[in-house]
Amino acid sequence: MSKLILRALSGETLSTPPIWMMRQAGRYLPEYRATRAQAGDFLSLCYNSDLAAEVTLQPIRRYGFDAAILFADILLLPQALGADLWFETGEGPRLSTITTMAEVQALRSKDSIHETLAPIYETVRILAHELPQQTTLIGFAGAPWTVATYMIAGRGTKDQGPAHALKATDRAAFAALIDVITEATIDYLSMQVQAGAEVVKLFDSWAGSLKGQDFTDFAVKPTARIISALKAKHPGLPIIAFPREASAGYIGFAKATGADCVAIDNSVSPEWAAENVQSTGCVQGNLSPTHMVTGGQDLIDATRRVKAAFQGGPHIFNLGHGITPDADPENVALMVETVRQR
Repeated sequence: MSKLILRALSGETLSTPPIWMMRQAGRYLPEYRATRAQAGDFLSLCYNSDLAAEVTLQPIRRYGFDAAILFADILLLPQALGADLWFETGEGPRLSTITTMAEVQALRSKDSIHETLAPIYETVRILAHELPQQTTLIGFAGAPWTVATYMIAGRGTKDQGPAHALKATDRAAFAALIDVITEATIDYLSMQVQAGAEVVKLFDSWAGSLKGQDFTDFAVKPTARIISALKAKHPGLPIIAFPREASAGYIGFAKATGADCVAIDNSVSPEWAAENVQSTGCVQGNLSPTHMVTGGQDLIDATRRVKAAFQGGPHIFNLGHGITPDADPENVALMVETVRQR
C-alpha cells in the first residue's frame, strides 16, 4: 500500500504527513474561475463531468497534493431526491423546503437518485483514470443532519434554527427526513466507490449545533449507519468523518461510528486533538484557513505546530475548514512546502 493517505488511514504513523485541503478546487485559483466561467454557473460545472474533473485536477497539477476530492456539492443529493435547487449570486444555495411528513414522503426513493447523479459518477470515473498513480481519490457527501438543515430551511442558516424547530415540534417528520437522507447517502457514496473513489468523507458541517442526546441521535447514529452499510458493501473502504465543531464530541467519535479517521476543525488546538482524539486513531486537520489569506511567518509557525502536535500518530494534514475565496495561492504553496520539509 504505497499511497500515503491510505497508509495514514490504515493507522500508520508517517514522518511526513500526507496533505490535501478542503475546497482545494475553488475560487481562490484563477484557473478554477476560468473553468467556472466556461461552464456558465456553479451547478452546470458540477454536472459537466469533463469540467468538474478538470477543476478537481487543477490543484493536483499546481501543488501535488496527496489526494484529490471529487468536485461536487452536498446539495446535489437533495436535488436528486426531488428538491428544487438553485444558487443566488453572492448569496449561496437555495432549496425548496421540506417541513412536513407529507413533503418527506413525497421525496423520490433512493433508487431514483442515480439518473440525476449519473454525471457525478462519470466525473469519478474520469478522475480515477486521469489522476497521478500516487494521488488518492476521495468521494464525499454531506452527513444527514447537515443536509437536512438546508432542506428544512431552504438555505444555509447561522444557527440551524429551522431544523432545530422542526426537530422539536414534529420529531417524527424530522426523523423520517434523516432516514431518507441516510439511505440515499449510502447508495450515493456506494456508487462513487464503484466508479473509482478510494476513500469517502462525510461532511457534517453543522454537527456542532447538536447537543447532548441530539448529537448522539442525529450526528453519531446516522454516520454509524452509513459507515456500517458502506463497509459491508465495500470491505476495507477507508472513511473519514468530519463532525465540525463537535468539541468534546470528537472524543470517541471514531469508535462510535466506525470511521477510520476523524477530521478536526480549528476551534480545538492540535495538542488537545492529539491527546484526546488521535490517541485512538487517525486524525485529519487542523490548520486555520485564515493562514491561507495572511501567510508569512505565522503560517509557517502554525503549520509546524500542527505537524509537531500530531507527529506521534497517524495524521493527514489539512485545514480546519475549507479554504476561502480570498486566499492567496502562494500561501498554499508555502504551506505544502512547510509540511513536506524534513
